[in-house]
Amino acid sequence: MSVVDLSKQVALGIDIGGTNTKFGLVNHRGEILIKGSLPTDQYSTPEAFVDALHEQIQPMIDEHCEGKKIEGIGVGAPNANYYRGTIELAPNLPWKGVINFADLMTAKFKSPCKMTNDANAAALGEMMYGAARGMKDFIMITLGTGVGSGIVSGGHLIYGHDGFAGELGHTIVKPGGRKHWSTGSEGSLEAYASATGIAITAKKMRAEFPDSMLNQYPEEAINSKTVHECALKEDPVAVEVFRYTGQKLGEALANFVMFSSPEAILLFGGVIKAGDFILKPAKLHMERNLLPIFRSKVRLVFSELDEADAAILGASALVWEK
Repeated sequence: MSVVDLSKQVALGIDIGGTNTKFGLVNHRGEILIKGSLPTDQYSTPEAFVDALHEQIQPMIDEHCEGKKIEGIGVGAPNANYYRGTIELAPNLPWKGVINFADLMTAKFKSPCKMTNDANAAALGEMMYGAARGMKDFIMITLGTGVGSGIVSGGHLIYGHDGFAGELGHTIVKPGGRKHWSTGSEGSLEAYASATGIAITAKKMRAEFPDSMLNQYPEEAINSKTVHECALKEDPVAVEVFRYTGQKLGEALANFVMFSSPEAILLFGGVIKAGDFILKPAKLHMERNLLPIFRSKVRLVFSELDEADAAILGASALVWEK
């Protein structure tokens, strides 16, 4: 039996966003050897984008991977299909339709390429390098501009029959509720628990309470960060914004728990910087809405991955996944 020297293996992790793309070379321990970025929206075709990626990344490989093997490429991208290696109808990318992105990457870099959406990649990264090490059943919730999710059951990500399972952010938490700015759906979790949703809630509530500190900011400056600043100064309206947001999140988490009975729910993203302002009401309303058999079993855990590097690490974890 041959012995494999894992120290000689390196993964290329790439996270494609609507504006910027991050990439890095990562070893088995989750150490990023070198990283970089380039603007996504400056390339009108996926072929031109892949050429630009190769132009930047290949010199990095040549310099930092002497004596090492690039084991593969992992890509996190909007509407990425794990089964087909495609990006399909992504609304925030400059390329339309269905793109055979993994094939383009493999042809250019001469390495196998695997893909999934960014929230699924975050779940894999957390399971391999972060707070979910050793867990086989957990749900990853990313709370940023939107709400993403990755569901791990029995140690495996749930992709569904078509590769798009796990869009928990678009489940309906308030039928007939707030209209989503992009999908048009009414009452989705993302419309309330995302940073965008928090800003909408804050603008609505501050209009009802003229004495709130939130009224000291111009309309365009109202976001989850300014709400947090006011909450820290004990502004009751700002605190209520987070309490209401936490309630909606907790009610949704109760549904998710009863669906897959996870060991923990991991929370990641800029919104969780609000800490207990959002975590306490989320935990309260999750427990309140669970059947007794599920209560006091599921931990809410903050991510252990550095926010700046989590997307790269998550994408690289696709390479090590067996």
